[in-house]
Amino acid sequence: MTSAASAARPSGKFVQNITRYEPYRKDLKPAPFLPMSRKEMDELGWDSCDVIVVCGDAYVDHPSFGMAVIGRTLEAQGFRVGLICQPDWTDIESFKVLGKPNLFFGVSAGNMDSMINRYTADKRVRHDDAYTPGNVGGKRPDRAVTVYTQKLREAYKKEVPIVIGGIEASLRRLSHYDYWQDRIRGSVLLDSTADMLFFGNAERALIEVAHRLADGENIHEITDVRGTGFLRKQMPEDWTEIDSTHLDQPGPVKKHKNPYEVIDEDAKAQEQALKAEGAQVVNIVPHTQMRQTDPNSSYIRLPNLKEIKGDPALYAHMDRVFHKETNPGNARALVQAHGRDQVWMNPPPIPLETDELDWAFEHNYKRVPHPVYGDAKIPAYDMIRFSVNIMRGCFGGCTFCSITEHEGRIIQSRSEESILKEIENIRDLTPGFTGTISDLGGPTANMYQLTCKSKAIEENCRRPSCVYPTICSNLNTDHSPTTQLYRKARDIKGVKRVAVASGLRYDLAVEDPEYVKELVTHHVGGYLKIAPEHSEEGPLTKMMKPGMGTYYRFKEMFERFSKEAGKKQYLIPYFISAHPGSTDKDMMNLALWLKENNFKVDQVQNFYPSPMATATTMYATERNPLKPVKEKNTDFVFTAKNKEQRALHKALLRYHDPDGWPLIRKALKKMGKAHLIGRGPKHLVPPESGREKDARRQGKKYVPEKTFAAGKKFHAKTQHNGLPKNPRNKPKSKKRS
Repeated sequence: MTSAASAARPSGKFVQNITRYEPYRKDLKPAPFLPMSRKEMDELGWDSCDVIVVCGDAYVDHPSFGMAVIGRTLEAQGFRVGLICQPDWTDIESFKVLGKPNLFFGVSAGNMDSMINRYTADKRVRHDDAYTPGNVGGKRPDRAVTVYTQKLREAYKKEVPIVIGGIEASLRRLSHYDYWQDRIRGSVLLDSTADMLFFGNAERALIEVAHRLADGENIHEITDVRGTGFLRKQMPEDWTEIDSTHLDQPGPVKKHKNPYEVIDEDAKAQEQALKAEGAQVVNIVPHTQMRQTDPNSSYIRLPNLKEIKGDPALYAHMDRVFHKETNPGNARALVQAHGRDQVWMNPPPIPLETDELDWAFEHNYKRVPHPVYGDAKIPAYDMIRFSVNIMRGCFGGCTFCSITEHEGRIIQSRSEESILKEIENIRDLTPGFTGTISDLGGPTANMYQLTCKSKAIEENCRRPSCVYPTICSNLNTDHSPTTQLYRKARDIKGVKRVAVASGLRYDLAVEDPEYVKELVTHHVGGYLKIAPEHSEEGPLTKMMKPGMGTYYRFKEMFERFSKEAGKKQYLIPYFISAHPGSTDKDMMNLALWLKENNFKVDQVQNFYPSPMATATTMYATERNPLKPVKEKNTDFVFTAKNKEQRALHKALLRYHDPDGWPLIRKALKKMGKAHLIGRGPKHLVPPESGREKDARRQGKKYVPEKTFAAGKKFHAKTQHNGLPKNPRNKPKSKKRS
């Protein structure tokens, strides 16, 4: 496994099963908890660790926490693994508590990107952190991967390799738009000075790298492992370089007369003329050559960091190419120059097979936080301690979501036997279990065992979504394995109820009415959250989400099956405000739809530009990378960027909240929609009252006694069609199904 060609082998070729490596230390027994101190190491009889993981989360020994999965996986391979969780980044000694590892340091910001964890969509500082004991904010630094790695370099220089991974490193592996600085930043590899970056779910890559380092290989010589990235000075001589602009042509391009001919002297003269005009020149590579290019020995040259900083079209183009190179079956390596350094990203990792995924979830997890935290509550743990992850990946391709960029769009499913065994473990081992499984899901609730009908088609596909604009005819939409799993889970002794709390892809669900009936009859506790995200076609096309017709189909099924089950249940739709492509008029129409359907949403998510998401590229460039990107892109993407406009979009979603009425009135008048201001059922907001004027003049907050045109007292929490306020926090009732 040392040849360069193995760097990009398609999934049809041999891949080492991660359960069949020879353990590095054959006599190593699982630790009660992975050690976090020298004292714990001494109790285990360890003089040193082979691998030390530095992480921004508190240590919870549960398969929903990244550091636990990576630590236990490497432990099962015979490596001694220690953890340094939430170290004090102002004190270098906190990075030395376990000494120097024999093989490498692994660094992760935790289960969330540290910037998203610390700041709201409006860039306000959060004062809580669900992954910290006591829910205390500020226990990890901004850009934690970079800070932790630099501190380790300060402590140990170049004495030991440092690798970075997790969601933060994964989404910053190439140049990316940074929302908090409002600029394009380079790869985190350079900022952090790490030796290697792991992206995606990294078990396969980490196991291989760990064994090769244990065998004496130098980390800088390990360049052929999928799912890894690193810096290099020179490109391999026997590999073919493909300019990304040959695949997708940004800017003005004068095409050669015959794109299948070899570039000749006339073409060279044309190129010189174009250069003299100051135009960007793109050489046309023959299409036949492109089709025959071997992904095992070719890489794509992306525009360099300096170029994309100065040209929004090139950045949108880079995003488009990047997302077309995410299928492990046909993706090629990506290379991007950052000054003198070349950032090289190997193709994505080969997804884990079912037996491998089962193995990763069946390690010696204690399923509780480390005892060092005492009785302190860790909200993220409390939320998932009775939940079971049944799969990985998502083929939805929603542009605002980063699951695909991290986990990929190939669904990896656990076996039914493994899932049911974990439910039994929760029943027998998890403190506080009262009979309810809080969630049986994953990135989505209903993609379990949904795969492409043809392996060959799957490996050659470059569609960013299997369900948009329509569900692919090659996608298996049979939910019967999920339905069967639900039934068997409910039958386990001691299990009283199995909830499904993961996000439901309802456009898939309507393809299998039996699944919808099973879900609605047995697994909805009064409320089911779904995410139409918007009502208008323009924004939905930028989100790659289905139209409202699918929502109405699902709503009809939901209400019919609820009635048949004798249950009074409600749908809770979620929407995003200020998403790229959503104009003031679009948001106004959404607000009117909400009012017409008597939805009063309380918790609203303003669009949050996370690194490397396609919608973030739209936000940064005002171009649409879902279509070929030209210098003057005809598909201009309107984006609400300034504070007032983002506030307006949020206010329109909360049309019932008096705090937003002044903004809405002002916008309606500007749009020529002043007729929507009034007190009738078809009006969006009421006119300014005398009391409101007085409050405005006095600089006070206006709070009406009643909601306009309703006759019901205004609730600060959500109401849906007469639902009780704030259904998410509704106290449990014995009568509640």
